[in-house]
Amino acid sequence: MAGHSKWAQIKRKKGANDKKRSAMYSKHIRAIQAAVRSGGSGDPAANLSLKNAIAAAKADTVPADNIENAIKRAAGAAEGAAEYKEVTYEGYGPGGTAIFIETLTDNVNRTVADIRAVFNKRGGSLGTSGSVAWQFEKKGVILLPDASEAAQEAAIEHGAEDFQESEEGLEISTAPNDLYTVQDGLAAAGFRAESGQITMIPTNTVAVSGDDVRKLLTLVDALEDLDDVQNVYTNAELPEEVEA
Repeated sequence: MAGHSKWAQIKRKKGANDKKRSAMYSKHIRAIQAAVRSGGSGDPAANLSLKNAIAAAKADTVPADNIENAIKRAAGAAEGAAEYKEVTYEGYGPGGTAIFIETLTDNVNRTVADIRAVFNKRGGSLGTSGSVAWQFEKKGVILLPDASEAAQEAAIEHGAEDFQESEEGLEISTAPNDLYTVQDGLAAAGFRAESGQITMIPTNTVAVSGDDVRKLLTLVDALEDLDDVQNVYTNAELPEEVEA
């Protein structure tokens, strides 16, 4: 969840059970194939959307063979194969939280109906376009398992906008188009990132406590379980013990 540390988000996904992990892999495969078709190339060096999709898949430990096979299948797909388009949805969750949802869908009517049903059942409400998007900003995020002064200096030197220090290392933020420039610069300086991907960062957060924490997590889980949903972001700031 975007109101938290990205390290916590990655650990949560890596710790998913087999059923959840399989569904997560399927979402990444769909994103990779959609990127190949929309970008017209199976070469990530020539297709930034594909490069971003591959980075996100690797961050969630999707096996390299699965990624390569997805690219090959999409590159050789025959006419008439399902065409997915990116559609975003916005809404409100317990505790006054903002929720931003990214989907890949071949049937918008189905997708919006599924999302609305989850919001209604889980104590949230689906908003209109633009209702909460202004509370999020697209950024590149690099997780670097080194919080040394040298690592911080290298991040700034190579174009990072900001960084946040934690026990696990540095969470480095960049402009979306600068993500790979910064990551490659860090690698050249001897600092290997754990992951680097494009994400949505809240510009302000809302503290959530009490029963609203459970309700919000249940709502987010239900949204993430939908086949068409790729990512769910919130501006929730949960208690430290819950994040841990």
